[in-house]
Amino acid sequence: MSLRAVWIISHEKGENASIRFSRRFPTVEHRAERLAGSSYVAIPEEKTVLHLILLELGLSSPNKSFVAQRDDCLYRPRSPALELRLVGKGTLWPVLSISQGSLILACLPLVDVPSEPQPPLASLLSVSQGLTFLAGLQTFLLGSGARPDGDGLASRLAMLPSVLLQACPLGTPLDVPLVGVPAAPTVATSSGSQKLPAWKTGLHRGRTTVNVAVVETVRSMQYGNKSRQDLWDVYGTVTCKCEVEGVLPNVTVPLSLPQNGSPLQDILVHPCVTSLDSSILTASSVDNVDGSAFSGPYKFPFSPPLEPFRLCSYTSQVPVPPIFGLYQLTEEENQLRVFASLKLHETVKNVFEYCEAHLPFFNRNQIGNIDTKVSSGQVEVTKEKNLLIWALGQKFPKSREVTLDAKISFSGLSPGPSDPLCTGLTAYIKLYFKVPDTTLSGCYVDQHSVQVYSSAKPRIITSRELLSKEYFIWNSTGDAPVSSGQTTV
Repeated sequence: MSLRAVWIISHEKGENASIRFSRRFPTVEHRAERLAGSSYVAIPEEKTVLHLILLELGLSSPNKSFVAQRDDCLYRPRSPALELRLVGKGTLWPVLSISQGSLILACLPLVDVPSEPQPPLASLLSVSQGLTFLAGLQTFLLGSGARPDGDGLASRLAMLPSVLLQACPLGTPLDVPLVGVPAAPTVATSSGSQKLPAWKTGLHRGRTTVNVAVVETVRSMQYGNKSRQDLWDVYGTVTCKCEVEGVLPNVTVPLSLPQNGSPLQDILVHPCVTSLDSSILTASSVDNVDGSAFSGPYKFPFSPPLEPFRLCSYTSQVPVPPIFGLYQLTEEENQLRVFASLKLHETVKNVFEYCEAHLPFFNRNQIGNIDTKVSSGQVEVTKEKNLLIWALGQKFPKSREVTLDAKISFSGLSPGPSDPLCTGLTAYIKLYFKVPDTTLSGCYVDQHSVQVYSSAKPRIITSRELLSKEYFIWNSTGDAPVSSGQTTV
């Protein structure tokens, strides 16, 4: 979640109102303009913002009980999200506000979904996070008092720029340091007056914890046809969250491979990585891999930022996909005959968080009668009656192979979804699965090899998982489209 702007307004029963503090974030505003496109509404000048907020809160004209721009039945107020209607320029929404005494705190969060029609507030995470940010800001400015103290409020408003630099750098609120705690200048350290680098927003205080997660994603296009080559590729990301004391703490995370593992390629690293062997960066999937290729361990020394970040990304040319599939779809006597077979490769861990096969049927009416037989799992028809979901559960049987045999007739009156590619017998199965504690390349992080240069004993947490994405098995009797650019058999 990011904020386009923040305002703090003071008033005396609607009179003598003024903006005591405002901050706009140009980088977030640029993102808002790109996301909105032609429907983008720019933030007006401060005088206009002040007038519109007071108008929406009923404070600009206390003697008028009805204001057409605000109270007309055509408008539906959605407190605490205000609509600032700009004459001839559109509407700013949602402007969040909270009030206490003569103080109004408001912000405009970035909404990354179309604003027309307005989505439900409950579906927008930025609304709840924006209100949480305002509540923390309120605690910082007012403390536990019910009314703002003149001198105390002025001193805290003067501290607000440094607080926002820590709590909301470049318009993105962070979990540390807390907004509700007055911020002290972030300079002094045990090593002297070392200054924070521009990219670091504050210092961590507390227990040292390093969390490293390796996530590999596999894509595949399988045809079940000797005239077409099956394709697959694997790419991985390593994400870190480091809570380490010090201005520029040193952490080293090594990536390891098994003895027969394929070397990592196309490695990209975060700018915080301080040094790296050039051989790590030169391995490319475009080049032919030989036995002399660097195979690890891959050591990444870095000085981490406070927020979670992607340490590196990579690709790997694995020899086999995790699941081989065969899909045969034929038409017999006004009905479809479906046969599917899935086999889990012996090198893949047979424990799934979830595993499902989706069989969509395009350019046909709704599914009428269906007769299915499966060797494992359960099959259900979605309520739209154009998709079969084969839920395989969390484990393949001991044979590591499952089959589905079905007869389907289409008798519904309503047409199902259309797809110009999937006409006639051209159809596919799409697999969705997640395998915890494994990667297809074998890449892992040994928590005992992670080095943290800290006076306190660090807590190291590592994890890895394998995910599917765009994992297709095409009907071998249909005219499936041919892809390119992935690893082949």
